[in-house]
Amino acid sequence: MDIQSEKLELIKMLLEIDDKAIIEAVKNILKSNKKDVWEKLTPEQQEEINIVIQKENRGDIVDF
Repeated sequence: MDIQSEKLELIKMLLEIDDKAIIEAVKNILKSNKKDVWEKLTPEQQEEINIVIQKENRGDIVDF
């Protein structure tokens, strides 16, 4: 199964879950994964990303 199919399967599974604790656990896993990625970046990479985010928030970047 390719990655897109895997994602769709996860989405279907999440839609069927009514247990809030499971939903929160999944959210925490996904959030911790994002945090891990950020921490692996060098301080220079983090700074560059923050600069781009600031520019976007000010409207200095135009989306095409």
